Amino acid sequence: MSVIALVMLAAAVVLLGVAEWPRLSQRLGLQKRARARKRSHLRVVDNDPDDSDEFAKAVERDLANLPTYDPRAKRD
Repeated sequence: MSVIALVMLAAAVVLLGVAEWPRLSQRLGLQKRARARKRSHLRVVDNDPDDSDEFAKAVERDLANLPTYDPRAKRD
């Protein structure tokens, strides 16, 4: 085998390993531990009716403050 063929074979093996890494890590149990760590940081957020009213008012205020563009207006 030539050197080029060996390099291409090694690149193909590395590419296959990268493509199959999620499945391999799941089989080896590496991904389950990472998911368990992520779950521990989750928290439940309650929806208060007062918060939605405040949010709607804030959105309306922000939309009113946006700059507008009128193509018919005279340029300075």
